[in-house]
Amino acid sequence: MSRDLPPLNALRAFEAAARLGSFSEAARELHVTHGAISRQLKQLEEALGLALFVKEGRGVKLTDAGQRLREAAGEAFERLRSACAELQRQTAEAPFVLGCPGSLLARWFIPRLDRLNRELPELRLQLAASEGELDPRKPGLDATLWYAEPPWPADMQVFELAAERIGPVLSPYHPRAAALRQAPVAALLDEALLHTASRPQAWPTWARRQALDPARLRLGQGFEHLYFLLEAALAGLGVAIAPQQLVADDLAAGRLLAPWGFVETGARLALWVPARRLDRRAEHLAEWLRAELRSAR
Repeated sequence: MSRDLPPLNALRAFEAAARLGSFSEAARELHVTHGAISRQLKQLEEALGLALFVKEGRGVKLTDAGQRLREAAGEAFERLRSACAELQRQTAEAPFVLGCPGSLLARWFIPRLDRLNRELPELRLQLAASEGELDPRKPGLDATLWYAEPPWPADMQVFELAAERIGPVLSPYHPRAAALRQAPVAALLDEALLHTASRPQAWPTWARRQALDPARLRLGQGFEHLYFLLEAALAGLGVAIAPQQLVADDLAAGRLLAPWGFVETGARLALWVPARRLDRRAEHLAEWLRAELRSAR
């Protein structure tokens, strides 16, 4: 029985075009021309004897055969990427690459980075920041640290580190700080609250935990990311809401106040590791993070 495959370059071009939904994006990713992608895909269709793409308006879409090949090719190339990345990580010089939202990185992780490097020198930690949704399966990442809610996906090893606790915070320089720090939680219904597009449910979740009607909240200035939201709070521009871990240092230094405390949500701060990439360094990092979080309580 023949074990011949179509040309691998053609399969690679197809996988990229099918995954990205664009010949142009595939060409950009593979650093070739649009024409080269078209020729590779034509070669693949001729080798298979069937069409993989059909024209749709000004673009293209996969045929049924293309859909089947996309699933198989996507899985095969992802397994190859993971295997190659794992082999590279086995070298002595390979760093442990941790994905982390920029706000968590800047406000909690970096102030502790020197101590982590001293206590876990074998980790050779390399950080990758993002304010978008991080995909722990992304090639090049060994693990991802973020807030998320269970249930956890079956293909991930998830090390739960701490429950998420959120609460309102404001600067001592806020114009009404003296009055607000003595006021009941219901006083916040009269405030134009700072909020962020990256965590739209934070204020409603907090309100429900406080037996307040979320519909009565007044949202004021919005920010794209949590980091900017907290900078605005530090500047005295209003009352923000944030995870306790991200403002712990500011509270300890008196830069922020939390008169109403913090409430637990359903989310967890957790270290996510794709199951087939799991190594001992992830376990060591999870143990260190748990100890650090416990010491800050």
